[in-house]
Amino acid sequence: MTGMALEPAQVPTQADVSRFRLLHDGIVDAVGEALQGKRSVIEQAAVALFAGGHVLLEDVPGTGKTTLARAFSAAIGGISRRIQFTPDLLPADVTGTSVFDPATGQISFRPGPVFANVLLADEINRAAAKTQSALLEVMAEHTVTTDGVAQRVPDPFLVIATQNPVDMDGTYRLPEAQLDRFLMRLRIGYPDLEHEVAVLRPGSAAGRIGDVRQVTDPDAVAEQIRLLSALHVADPILNYIRAVGAATRADGRLRLGASTRALRALVGAAQVRAATQGRHFVIPSDVQQLAVPVLAHRLVLSREAQLDGVTADDVLADVLARVEAPQPTPA
Repeated sequence: MTGMALEPAQVPTQADVSRFRLLHDGIVDAVGEALQGKRSVIEQAAVALFAGGHVLLEDVPGTGKTTLARAFSAAIGGISRRIQFTPDLLPADVTGTSVFDPATGQISFRPGPVFANVLLADEINRAAAKTQSALLEVMAEHTVTTDGVAQRVPDPFLVIATQNPVDMDGTYRLPEAQLDRFLMRLRIGYPDLEHEVAVLRPGSAAGRIGDVRQVTDPDAVAEQIRLLSALHVADPILNYIRAVGAATRADGRLRLGASTRALRALVGAAQVRAATQGRHFVIPSDVQQLAVPVLAHRLVLSREAQLDGVTADDVLADVLARVEAPQPTPA
């Protein structure tokens, strides 16, 4: 189906949150059958899904990035597409293009693989910048414009992109504008001893995407995205998020702090995390748990900080320790 703009939802009740938790836990459990021992990463990716955002998975090859993306696609159903990004990939190979039909004499639009509910952009940083930029419009606005005509992709629309570390051969650095389109950047890492042995054991279900059960459908996911976007966020929490953003902008170790769009993304992610914890309101720990995956990849370190070995994660940890969180009002 072609997605339409969603009307604002009523503020979700506790009963709505309880129903969402059942759906969320079902998806996480289903994906966890294929990617074992990484439940926390799966839960964060699910937060991005229900916040209406996109996920960038950054790690070395062989840690399960593609497995995670394909398992999510299987769990929520709908239309799924995969693009293997390579240096010779062209923008039209991603978005589609207008073609001339000699039989009818008409020019028509031939949709590209972005017209899907879940798009796996595999090894996105192996393509040139002009091809990466083909995703900018569709990731932000859910539309593809060709010959002045905007074509809308289905709702929900989720991009799960994988990238190898930028110091590996044949990779290009993602520009800041592209990084800013991803709600979260996640790292999977190697499994612990117990789970890695379980994965190595003959007959293990790990990595078997065909066995991942479908838990829901795109319409149900789109409805939950609409519902959770109205979950209550009190003004003290909004002021706290704004203070965290302002602190990053004032930090001398950063050339670029958190933008207003980044802070809005943090609000949306915190709304979903609150619901996954069974609450119909956001508390400071929701913000603190998500600040690094939502904000770190959007920050740009100064040259001096890079030479000193400082990371964006380090800066955010300092900021969160420095900015006072709001305290609950006594009853």
